[in-house]
Amino acid sequence: MWDLLIIQPLVNTMLLLYQLLGNNLTLTIIALTVLIRLITFPLTWQSQVSQKKMQQLQQSDEWKAIQRKYANNREALAQEQMKLWQREGINPFGGCLPLLIQLPILIGLYQAITIAIAASPAQLLSLSTNLYSFLPNVERLIPLDNRFLWMNLGLPDPYFVMPLLVVVTSWIQSKVMTPPATDAQAAQMSQTMMLTTTLMFGYFSLTFASGLSVYFVVSNILGILQYGLTNPIDWRKLLTLDLKPAVAAPATPEKSKDKPRKKK
Repeated sequence: MWDLLIIQPLVNTMLLLYQLLGNNLTLTIIALTVLIRLITFPLTWQSQVSQKKMQQLQQSDEWKAIQRKYANNREALAQEQMKLWQREGINPFGGCLPLLIQLPILIGLYQAITIAIAASPAQLLSLSTNLYSFLPNVERLIPLDNRFLWMNLGLPDPYFVMPLLVVVTSWIQSKVMTPPATDAQAAQMSQTMMLTTTLMFGYFSLTFASGLSVYFVVSNILGILQYGLTNPIDWRKLLTLDLKPAVAAPATPEKSKDKPRKKK
């Protein structure tokens, strides 16, 4: 089922694009990245719109009033916030959906690149079993030209240039797309997520095929541009080395309006 739904479509799409783009594997990976971004665009767009609504809601007077009222009762605060999210039609976990969808695509793309390049007899055999019979003259494309500058796109970058680009573009995307946190704890969680994601993609680039790094870099750049369509980008945030997102001013608890009684 994995091969049928993920590997075979990606492998054959790569070979078709490779044929259309003059047997250039780098352009093929870039075109495939754009194609995947276009396919997942509706979900990503919806996630970013929901994130923008969430950010606007967190700056509203009603949200701050709830924070003040239930500042000393976390359970009641969470319940009231959830009611407000539901009323406004906001899914607080909507931002995770595009990442969950892209994860199998990343795994499948790595396998597809490895299979399509066919650097070993076993990979060549695997490639032959995953080809669509209706693709014209696809057997003449094999083996693919896997050279790009100093790199073999089927192997990790020996000079670590691509992993560095992946880390830098992932860091920029995280800095640009992370909204201000509502409190210090949320800011700490956002910082941990940003660092974990950046280091994870950097590790993938160090250990996996450099063709996957090309996908990461192009995807990060497209992600930043797509985010800029729905949200103003504060490029000044990139001038700071601190990964920690900004923290919105906390709401102070409401003071009791009852006047203290005088002792008799």
